[in-house]
Amino acid sequence: MFAKKAFIGAILASLLHVCASAAEPVYKVGSTTTGNPFTFLDISTNKIDGMMVDLMNTIAEDQGIKVDIQPVPFEALIPSLQGGKIDIMSAAVTITPVRAEIVDFSDPIFPYTDAVIVKKDDDTPYTKAADFAGKTIGVQGGTAFYDYLEKLGGFTEIKTYTAIADIMRDVELGRIAAGFADEPIMRHRLSKNDAATIKLVPTYEPFYVGQVALAVKKGNSELLEKLNAGIAKIKESGKLEELQTKWGLR
Repeated sequence: MFAKKAFIGAILASLLHVCASAAEPVYKVGSTTTGNPFTFLDISTNKIDGMMVDLMNTIAEDQGIKVDIQPVPFEALIPSLQGGKIDIMSAAVTITPVRAEIVDFSDPIFPYTDAVIVKKDDDTPYTKAADFAGKTIGVQGGTAFYDYLEKLGGFTEIKTYTAIADIMRDVELGRIAAGFADEPIMRHRLSKNDAATIKLVPTYEPFYVGQVALAVKKGNSELLEKLNAGIAKIKESGKLEELQTKWGLR
C-alpha cells in the first residue's frame, strides 16, 4: 500500500514538474540585424549574433530565464516593445529622456558615442556637427543622433537610413557629404575593409555620449529586476569586459 502511494506521489510530482516547466515563459528579445558587432544576422547560421546577443544569453542563463532572440528593425524596436511583440530590447540603444518616458531601461551597461565619416580625400578638420552646415548628410532614422541633427538644423538635407551600412555606402558614392552614426559600429566596419574610400573624422568631437542599456515594457518591474541583477553579475565577474574584448569593443 505504501509503495503504491509512493508510486502515485512520484507520478504526481513528475506531472507537476512538467506543468511548471511548460508554464515557464520564453521572453521574446528584439535585436537588429545590421548593428555589427552589437547585433547582426549571421548568414552562416541565419541567426542573430553579436555582443548584445551574447550579453542577453549570459544574463538569461544567470537568471534562469528562457529567451528567444528575434530580428527587429531599429526603428521598430520601441514600438514592438510597447505593443507586446517583444518583451526585451537588446541592441545598441542608448538611454534618453524621451525614450525613458515610454519604456523602462535597465541599469547602464557601457558608454556609447556618435562619430562622423567622410570621403578619405576630405581633410577638412571638422570638429562638430555644425561644421557640415549647407551640406547633405545621412543618419539612421529613429535615433538620438537624428533628433539632435534635426534640432541643430542648417543642413541642405538630412537623409535617413535603416542600416548604417547604407549610410557608409552613400558617403563612398558621394551621395551625401557625411554620415553620422554609432562610433563603435562604423569603426568595426572600417577595420574589416582595407579598401574603403571613407574614414572616421579624427578631429571630430561627439555631440552625444550615452549609455547602452536593455529595456522592457513600461511597468514590467519583475523582468527589469532580473535583468538588472544579471547586469550586476556580469560586471562583477568580469564577463562584461570579456564580451567586449571578444567583439573588439575594448
